[in-house]
Amino acid sequence: MKKKNTLRQVSDFDLKLLRLFKTIVECGSFSGAEGALGMTKSAISLHMSDLEKRLGLRLCQRGRSGFSLTDEGAEVLKAAESLFSSIEDFRSQLNKISHQLKGELNIGIVNNLVTQPQMKVTQALEHLSQFKGDVKINISMSTPSEIAKGLFDGRLHVGVIPWTNTLSGLEYQQLYEETSYLYCSKQHPYFDTPRALSSTELRQASTVIPSFPMTLEAIEMHQSLSCTASASDREGIAFLILTGAYIGFLPDHYAANWVNKGEMKRLNEDTLAFSTPLAVITRTGRRSNLVLEQFLGALSLS
Repeated sequence: MKKKNTLRQVSDFDLKLLRLFKTIVECGSFSGAEGALGMTKSAISLHMSDLEKRLGLRLCQRGRSGFSLTDEGAEVLKAAESLFSSIEDFRSQLNKISHQLKGELNIGIVNNLVTQPQMKVTQALEHLSQFKGDVKINISMSTPSEIAKGLFDGRLHVGVIPWTNTLSGLEYQQLYEETSYLYCSKQHPYFDTPRALSSTELRQASTVIPSFPMTLEAIEMHQSLSCTASASDREGIAFLILTGAYIGFLPDHYAANWVNKGEMKRLNEDTLAFSTPLAVITRTGRRSNLVLEQFLGALSLS
């Protein structure tokens, strides 16, 4: 590749590509970075080619022999890490100069957690709002994979997700567990059945299966049922259950509103239930951020 001195200023897009490059290196390959970045291997390759063109440098070797950095790639990685560290240092220094808590906190949360009775996240946000400094809180509701991607590329400072697996490069701290039961709506034929249903009866009912990651216990329970529909989140599962045509698992705190109104009921609650840990996740090796540290400290105290 012919070297050209083309990068005269660093744009936001350049920072995004450099963060992508750093994540690929940390994951060890394009394939390994697919889950962390939420991109296909071909999309990652296109972004990397774009970065190499913008820099006029060959950053890595990829092919059948595997993934490896070139000497220039190693130098660019070192410079990028220094750049990202400087950005975080600048933010932290601004907080120290003003002697106030200043800055933004970007949080990614999976949906339907607000009804959880253990309101640790709410209490931590309340703690943060009591500071007189200029703190801006930005909450985005998303899927676990999108939240992980946001942490890797720097768009998010912290996330709250079900802890079904552990990704390299992220730190996990368990908040609490939520319990899910199997539900049907009042329109379903099983709603008025006063007894526990047999395994044969359960297999005859159409069931909603989540398309998001689950614990092994949850996977095994769904494997014993007839899963004929899927949903990307808990709200989608609730929609299908309420049609009366499907049964499905929901967290008890989320289903409570419908249960209390007599619109849903649990099925075989003594045997068909599983727990899922909820965790707060942050990027490993993150730079000092006073707003984030206050939020994490409040979570551990609440």
